Amino acid sequence: MKLEERLKEKFLYQEGFNFFKAFYFIYQLLKTKKILKQKVFYSNWGLDMLADDFFKKKKYGVYIDIGCHQPFLNNNTYRLYKRGWTGINIDLDFNSIDLFNFFRKKDFNINAAVSSKNEEKDLYFFHNRSAINTLSKESGFKAKEIRKISTRTLNDIIENSPYKNKQINYLSIDVEGHELNVLKGFDLNKYKPELIIIEFIDINIKEYYLNKIDNILSSDIYNFMKKHDYKLINWVHDDLIFVPNNIKKK
Repeated sequence: MKLEERLKEKFLYQEGFNFFKAFYFIYQLLKTKKILKQKVFYSNWGLDMLADDFFKKKKYGVYIDIGCHQPFLNNNTYRLYKRGWTGINIDLDFNSIDLFNFFRKKDFNINAAVSSKNEEKDLYFFHNRSAINTLSKESGFKAKEIRKISTRTLNDIIENSPYKNKQINYLSIDVEGHELNVLKGFDLNKYKPELIIIEFIDINIKEYYLNKIDNILSSDIYNFMKKHDYKLINWVHDDLIFVPNNIKKK
């Protein structure tokens, strides 16, 4: 038995307090603090930590964040941005994109409403900088006003960006109930992101903890992803995490 293990057996794994225990606990505290510094998360529910771990061996990649809202707080891609990744940030609020253009200049930031077609749609508007402004009539029924707005498909945005024909590694969609329409305007077969995180809103469920897995498995989003050869691997709060069925990670 090694000396370290013999000391643990004699002093650490015994009842009562001793000098060795005090020294060991302080050592563990210092070690833990170092780890905790690396565990800061920026997004809701720690989704950025999930993505960071998923891509831990990938030094550089490309993300798309739809409904990006804020460049730091509650943001699913900032942690990867700090690691050197870049990508496309999209929000229908120009104030949000102004923030991204100021703080995240390496990214391609665009003020646009994303949907299944390039067309004019109703925007259910609550107020400027609101995270719940939406194209979804069901989610926006309490909106202060309805505005007309031009929409674009994600395919169109990518084709007119620096990331045309590039591999998209990570896709995050949070558009308050309009997520399926975003997916319908995106060529999943062409770009095939390795990780997709999608907000899932059931308007009949007031709180996320009242949701049921049966609701998810019978949802249009789940069936759309399944049809396009993706599998659900996790469910965090009100977000669904998908990866391709045939994913192979180095």
